[in-house]
Amino acid sequence: MEYAIVFLPLLGSIISGFFGKRLGAKSCQILTSSFVSISAILSFFIFYDVLTQDYSSNKLIFNWINSGSFHVNWSINIDPLTSVMLVVVSFISSIIHFYSIGYMDDDPHKARFMAYLSLFTFAMLTLVTADNFLQLYFGWEGVGLCSYLLIGFWYKKPSANAAAIKAFIVNRVGDFGFAIGIFLIFFFYGTVNYDEVFQQTPLLLQKEIIFIGIEFNLITLICLLLFMGAMGKSAQILLHTWLPDAMEGPTPVSALIHAATMVTAGVFLVVRCSPIFEYSQVALNVVTAVGMTTAFFAATVALVQTDIKKIVAYSTCSQLGYMFFAAGVGAYHVAIFHLFTHAFFKALLFLGSGCVIHSFNNEQDIRSMGGVWKKIPFTYVLMIIGTLALTGFPFLSGYYSKDAIIEFAYLRGSTIGYLAATVGIFTALLTAIYSWRLIFKTFHGKYNNKENNLSSIHESPLTMLIPSCLLAIGAILIGILFKEMFIGYDSSQFWSSSILFLQSIQYDHPPIWLLVITPTVVIVTIPIAYYLFVANEKILKNFVLKNQVLYNFLVNKWYFDELYNFIFVEPLKKIGLFFWRKGDINTIDRYGPDGLSRLVKIISDKAVHFQSGYLYHYAFAMLIGFSILLTYLILY
Repeated sequence: MEYAIVFLPLLGSIISGFFGKRLGAKSCQILTSSFVSISAILSFFIFYDVLTQDYSSNKLIFNWINSGSFHVNWSINIDPLTSVMLVVVSFISSIIHFYSIGYMDDDPHKARFMAYLSLFTFAMLTLVTADNFLQLYFGWEGVGLCSYLLIGFWYKKPSANAAAIKAFIVNRVGDFGFAIGIFLIFFFYGTVNYDEVFQQTPLLLQKEIIFIGIEFNLITLICLLLFMGAMGKSAQILLHTWLPDAMEGPTPVSALIHAATMVTAGVFLVVRCSPIFEYSQVALNVVTAVGMTTAFFAATVALVQTDIKKIVAYSTCSQLGYMFFAAGVGAYHVAIFHLFTHAFFKALLFLGSGCVIHSFNNEQDIRSMGGVWKKIPFTYVLMIIGTLALTGFPFLSGYYSKDAIIEFAYLRGSTIGYLAATVGIFTALLTAIYSWRLIFKTFHGKYNNKENNLSSIHESPLTMLIPSCLLAIGAILIGILFKEMFIGYDSSQFWSSSILFLQSIQYDHPPIWLLVITPTVVIVTIPIAYYLFVANEKILKNFVLKNQVLYNFLVNKWYFDELYNFIFVEPLKKIGLFFWRKGDINTIDRYGPDGLSRLVKIISDKAVHFQSGYLYHYAFAMLIGFSILLTYLILY
């Protein structure tokens, strides 16, 4: 069963990728979707066995590396954390596969697209089932490669190519730190297997090393380097710039990256390595600080975005910040619970956005929409459900997981915990504002699209709506169904074999004001947002005019891209151009291939004069040659 879960998506990818032209696009779509769906069904069986029978296993695929005392296997490791991730990855991926059948109907390269989607799923499944850091790194780089292929899927668009390259390079920065972290683990632990590393960690608590001329505690340094990799994959602040640009890929790609695969890998890494992070309070504080800063930053930028997919993308960035600061305060299980619920409502929002874009004939600017909720009622309801879940409306999935993060941060009782809870509450307010702005600008008010008549707006096909409906059911029910199992009083028993809780988890009843403040903010924001974005838009227009500096600051995403261009891109570009002109063209090419070819041409031009066609010229040349040869033989 475990083998089928991991390798069926790979098999589908190979068949669709190499034999797609022979089988036909429709056959490839059905085949890959079916294989991933079987993987999802089997994942539910595994999850049920873990839940009811404490099932765990480690299935050996093959011995990968045997060198002296260093042994690394390729295995499929099943524990509670892995079982949850298997459900998230395979189920969400299967829904997106079926959705893609309708969304990509007009694309000429459907087989290639489905091959990439299935390969993406396989890489993520390899990552979450690893029992060692080397296999984890293979899956880690695999999802990076697939993101590059999928973001740049429409490779004839320069913007898509630029976005794919940007995602790949920014992630290389994080992955460089991640790789060094794994090297340090191998050097000091002598192994990269999870169990052996986690068992040895308490023995190295006092180990100090010199790194780049600075003395670090070994455990803290390893945690920070591992987290650097997580920052890149999960688009945390400083390494977040690739995420909004990734919207250049088809919408199903955005849904898969943001809900189930790539960006969740960083959160999974920190939670998986809780037996290391728990021994470094410094690293945990860094995780908390980065997480809450990212949550706030991304929410502020989402307030002013006009591209419907980029609003949802920055929302993902913000929600990942919540997950990280939950892990930073030691509530790893709450971070995974929010990852679990977030996968459903965020995939729903992306697929709903895809339905909107499809209805508007590829229009993505919310300023060119409006007044269509009666024309596309099913899409409207789906987007409303996703928005309610995202904002944390009472009794939907986001309400249980996001509020739990704020509560656990507060109950930690530390200064950084209180700060994280405060930032979380304020970010929840911003989340509600930009989420309802998206809804009201897209579906309410006046119809503003000049290229498409209102009569041309139509509902999406069932192949797109039915998968979205399944996600909507999850967005409504997942939170209440799994709350007690994931974060209840007895949840530590469920997670015991995969998460280490050194610091006791506080289950005290939080103050009433903390329980009611976030839901109240979320509910009150709805009529306020309607008034500001539909009923009386002049208020916001006047506010923007009076605060143009702040508005430009947010529109330009805190100027991170401009800053990176100034510090890194432009200087490196100038250096590259210098070496290209002076080194490649004027030195290597001039004296290398170009110089040799020029020399050969000169010699051949001279040599051609010897070919006069007169017999006595040739006889004279032979005589000269014979004289030279005879002189050489006599002298030497």
